[in-house]
Parts: sequence; C-alpha cells; structure tokens
Amino acid sequence: MTKNTKKTVATFALASFLNDLGAEMIYPIWPIFVTTVLGANMAVLGLIDGLSDAIVSISQAFSGWLSDRIRKRKIFVVLGYLFSGLSKIGYAFAVVWQNLIPLRIFDRAGKIRDSPRDAIIADVSTRKNRSKNFGILRAMDKLGGVFGILISIFFLAALGYRNLFLLAAIPPLIGTMFILGVVKEKRKKIKVHKGISFKNISKNLKLFMILSAIFALGSFSYSFLLVYAKKFGFPIVFIPVLYLIFVASASVFSIPFGKLADKIGRKRVLFISLSFWMLLCIIFILTNSQFMQYYYFLIIITFILYGLHKGALDPVQKTLVAELAPKEFRASTLGGFEMIIGLCALPASLGAGLLWDRVGFITPFYLSLGLTVISIIMLLFLKEND
Repeated sequence: MTKNTKKTVATFALASFLNDLGAEMIYPIWPIFVTTVLGANMAVLGLIDGLSDAIVSISQAFSGWLSDRIRKRKIFVVLGYLFSGLSKIGYAFAVVWQNLIPLRIFDRAGKIRDSPRDAIIADVSTRKNRSKNFGILRAMDKLGGVFGILISIFFLAALGYRNLFLLAAIPPLIGTMFILGVVKEKRKKIKVHKGISFKNISKNLKLFMILSAIFALGSFSYSFLLVYAKKFGFPIVFIPVLYLIFVASASVFSIPFGKLADKIGRKRVLFISLSFWMLLCIIFILTNSQFMQYYYFLIIITFILYGLHKGALDPVQKTLVAELAPKEFRASTLGGFEMIIGLCALPASLGAGLLWDRVGFITPFYLSLGLTVISIIMLLFLKEND
C-alpha cells in the first residue's frame, strides 16, 4: 500500500473504532432496555430495529448519490459521527418506547458517512488489497465494539442504563473532532451527473443485489439472538458477554477473511459466510428440541458463528459492489446497495417479531434458513470482475 492509502485507511479505522466504542456500550443492552425498562413487546422491538435499518439504507443511498454528484465526501462523514453522538444523549432521557423512534432514526441517519467513506477507501485501494482494507475498517469497528461491550458489562450495574447512554455519546463526538482536524479533502472540479439507475448496472451486479436482498429478508436483527438466550435462562448480566463474543469474533476474523478474499476470490468467502449463518440457524432450531442439555455451550457457539459470519460478510460484500460498480458511480452504487439491504431489514425484523409472537420463536430461524439456501444457489451464477 502507498503511504497515502495507509494514512487514509488508518484515519477512518481510528474514527470507526471511536464510534463503535460508544455504539457498542448500548447495543448489548438495547433489546433488554426496550423490552424490560420501556415495556415493548418483540413486535415493537422488531419494528424499531427494522425501521432503524431502513433509515440506514435510505441515508446511505442519499449520501452516496449526493457525494458523487457534488464530488465531496468529508462533510457526510463528519455529520454522520455527529448524529451518532447526539442521539445517544436523547436515549438517556427516553421514558416510553415511542420516544425511541425519532431518536433511533436520527442515530441511524448517521450512517450517511458510510458510502462516501467506503468510496474513498475503494478509490485508494487496488484489487490486491481492497478486501483487506475493508477488513481493517471492519476489524477496528469491532475492536472498538469489544471495548464498548466491556464498559457496558462492568459499568451497567454502577451507572444504570441512562448514565451509560450519556457516557456512550462521548467517543463518537471525539471521532467527529478527529475527522474535522485530520482528514483533508482536496478540492475537485464539480462534474454534475444525474446518478446511476438500476437498469444501467451490469447483470452481475443486479444478480448480487437480488441474492443479497433475499438473504437480508431472513437476516433479522441480533436482538432476537440475545432475547432467545435470555428466554432460555441466560442471566441478564451475562447477555452482554454473548454479544461480546460475537463482536470479538468478528473483529479478529475480519482482516483474515479480507485477505482470504483477495487470495481465493470474493465468491468463495461469501459462500463461507452464508454457510456460517445457515449453521447458526440449524443450531438454534435443534437446541430447542433435541440438545437442551448442551444449551449453554451451543448458544456460545452460535454467537461465535455469528461473529465469523459478519467478519466474512461485510468486507466481501462491499468489495464486490465496489468492483462490480462503474468507478465514477462507486459511492452511489454502494449507497444504493445498502439501501436495498436496509429496506429488506424492516420486513425481516418486523416479520421475525410477528412470527415470534404469533407462531413460535423458532419459526424465524426456519424462514431464514430457507432464504439463505436460495441465496447460495443464486451465488453459484455470479461472476467476479478480473
């Protein structure tokens, strides 16, 4: 990597570390806070999580399109970290679950930073190191998450939910100042364009977007995994430990999976990632019926698998989209891809919540398993760019 590439990747990696340090103080206790402290049911939890993911998708698509249009990236990154920090202050003062909806929207709108940032990383990278660089970014995300979860575990009892939310606002605000002070954006001549439409992208990219959307329809929020663990006897104080296992696994394996994708190809690593998710679903299904005596051990294994799945999935997905997209429309295409995935997240989590409440808590895992199999079959027909 060139010196400029290393500096760019390191800058965004450190900012991501700080942002996730704050975010992950909240995430492991989020489903318990929503359902226990504020009294929401699983359908409401699914609605809030799904809605927040949909907002992520819309904000990423808009910022990607606008970033390509005006040829500016930094402003979106700065605003994204700022939104993330301020929203956490709002969480501290929520008294009913309805208060969380606008705050969650504001929080997740902070994802406007992702598409412009990812476009910068894709531009300064080559095919030989692009997946690795995205893996570095994901690893630092998750490493910050590890420390955030540890803070959540050790300080929740002493601080309580609301003071912990206030503490979680500090790191992303520091990240905002860091980006403002360190990242320099070169002035570019603005070449206005209308953007890119779905009908104008390659057949390969369309296929990848469709199979990713199908998988996303069954890839419900992590909140369901945590509530499942609580349902079968994991004490609330240990729920963040399970989340820590997931985040630590994703952090450790993101860079190795990125390097592996650079070496053996993106499709193979994506297949490995989807296989991890299939195995996770199978274990949850079987644990409920046949292997209850091994429950604690198997639940820990599922959170390791979840981390392996995410560690392999995120860098490879972004790499594939960046490489299959026209170079001049990378931010727009990355944002459009995230919009499709995010819009699928709303029916995925809301549907999983309704199935959980009205049919049975195992039903969402059966549905997810079937959709994952379909995605893997479609993956066989995908062709990578050379």
